[in-house]
Amino acid sequence: MRLRLASALLASAVALTSLSAQAENLVAKDRIGPADASKSLTLRLTQDGPNSNDPVWADGYKALLVDFIGRHPGWKISLETMSDNIGQEQARMLEQVKSGHGPDCAAVDSFVLALFKSADVLQPLDSYFSKEDVADLFPFVREGITGKDGRIYAWWWDTDLRVLYRNKEIVPDAPQTWDDLKAAALASKDQRLEGVLFNGGRWEGTTFDWLANFWSQGGKLVDEAGKPVFASGENRDKFLKAVRYYKDLVDSGAAPKRVATISNYDEFNAAAAAGTTALFVGGNWQLGQLKNTMEPEEFAKWTFSELPGPTADQRATGTGGWTIGAFAKDPEKVALCAAIAKEVYSGPGNALQMQLPTAKALYDKYEVFKTPENQAFAKALQHGQARPGATIYPELSNQIQIMMGDVLSGTKTPEAALDAADAAVQASYAR
Repeated sequence: MRLRLASALLASAVALTSLSAQAENLVAKDRIGPADASKSLTLRLTQDGPNSNDPVWADGYKALLVDFIGRHPGWKISLETMSDNIGQEQARMLEQVKSGHGPDCAAVDSFVLALFKSADVLQPLDSYFSKEDVADLFPFVREGITGKDGRIYAWWWDTDLRVLYRNKEIVPDAPQTWDDLKAAALASKDQRLEGVLFNGGRWEGTTFDWLANFWSQGGKLVDEAGKPVFASGENRDKFLKAVRYYKDLVDSGAAPKRVATISNYDEFNAAAAAGTTALFVGGNWQLGQLKNTMEPEEFAKWTFSELPGPTADQRATGTGGWTIGAFAKDPEKVALCAAIAKEVYSGPGNALQMQLPTAKALYDKYEVFKTPENQAFAKALQHGQARPGATIYPELSNQIQIMMGDVLSGTKTPEAALDAADAAVQASYAR
């Protein structure tokens, strides 16, 4: 599908260039549009653009942007590409924008969008999107892009989520609750399998995947001011309940002790392909990876469902993704940035990269998102929750990773590990 779409887009671009660009090169490594265009916009992107290392994506985005320039004559787009060190790149861009040296328009990680909003460096985009456009977004997306004044300050165009994968031959019914999952994992051990696998090693995936268990109870990591509150009051009780859930999975044997060292989703794919597990907590993108890894008859045994909650009615899943934001103060550049978000990324970009849209209508518009699998992902996104954009989150995540290792290995009790994490986070916040 991706190849067919890219080919179609490229054919469209070739047709366009044959009409108007024989005498002028519309595509260069760092530019889309005529070199002598009267108006210019700088656009800073990740690999989701014409300079992607994936040739299909690169060609597809070139075609989309050439077509876009054809609809917006008089402009050229100067391209800037971020390195793979996203955290460092986003921090650098924020400082550049604050000093007036940032790009006009850029990809902003939803993970840090709140930092950009609080710095007042983003231009409002609500003039370029209808109320219906905004209303069609998933709730966590609307909340993420909306400022305290009710205006929207970026367009969040793609997302992902965490789900529970299972081998249907071993676990026919989707576990709905934590108790269901424990029972299913223990039953799978009767067939000499490992039980349920999840990230428990020291990396961001461990924190983010586990947080769904805290969020499903309504737990809050930080308050409105960004102050860490996860270890006090009702949040403490919910936090400990979610930690004890994972600890019980290991202590009971429903999960192997080695989960305390897993820090890579690839291990789940490998275990599924080797037939050593029937259950794992993973990302939506792993469905395609499993399909590419397994023989068709083996892949047919696998499916996924929403992450179990403490009860069947308490659900949450961690979500991420990218936004497009405008930093330029020139109204024409802000309008063009919004148009890029709307015409290039939201819809065409999703289909090109097969990345989940944030607007419900797009799941019915594009064939690739009409599959039962993507429709199920879209349904689960109703319970999506993004990480808080508070500046303390990286340290908070780091301490949760340490805490999880201590608890799953039996070095500390959940209470002692939480107290240690809270002390470290509060000390960091005080600095």
